Amino acid sequence: MSTSTTSLVERSARLEVGDIDFKAFADQPLDPDTLRCLRYMCDVESHTICYLREVLATRVHQDPEVTAFLAAWSYEEYWHGEALSRVLEAHGRPSAPERAGQLRRSRRAKDLVRLLLFTLGSAVLPDLPAVHMAWGALNEMTTQAGYARLAAKAQHPQLTELLRRIMRQEGRHIDFYTAQARARLAASAGARRLTRFALRRFWAPVGSGVMPEPEVRFLARHLFGDEAGQEAARRIDRQLGRLPGLEGLRLVEPLVAA
Repeated sequence: MSTSTTSLVERSARLEVGDIDFKAFADQPLDPDTLRCLRYMCDVESHTICYLREVLATRVHQDPEVTAFLAAWSYEEYWHGEALSRVLEAHGRPSAPERAGQLRRSRRAKDLVRLLLFTLGSAVLPDLPAVHMAWGALNEMTTQAGYARLAAKAQHPQLTELLRRIMRQEGRHIDFYTAQARARLAASAGARRLTRFALRRFWAPVGSGVMPEPEVRFLARHLFGDEAGQEAARRIDRQLGRLPGLEGLRLVEPLVAA
């Protein structure tokens, strides 16, 4: 493995929340809009393991560097979901395991179809791993930006600290996905064409394949609907555009501006 991947895996850890005062939410509860966003984020983080299953059904599983990262990534994402669940539970909302079980049972048929599509797609598209890496980079960028926007809007000290810690781990995820995507895209014109086409044609906000459409629209509007949110969206598009073959590909700003 590369030095950077080894370092990332070695630094992987359960999110530290021992000093987060979850009882403070009883005295200073979050507003309904913030809780609605947190429920969305918690559900998506808890569903990460299902996405991991789909990715490992492709030829990505043959790359030990990627699989080492994915093991650390899924572990950290699990604990992100658990931490957000504790905030929801402090407000009398259902826990993450409770909601995750319901969500997975409701999506059993869809998830089976997705798994088959990933497996078949990998068999005929050798450049598919480049799509996965660029897609993962974009998803992590938007996730990190979403946490930052939620902290700025909620203005709750305990939530801000919790989200800051999650964002730090998300930043390492961005670094890995971006480095992998850059290398794979730079190495293959076919990968650049396929990735640009796939992102432009099929990419949608994180969680849109899992969460109801009204919830996706609400999250985008609440977190990115103002000028600060629009600027955050533009920054993500600029970050994505620095990858080979993805120059000028504006995906996030038009979605949140709609």
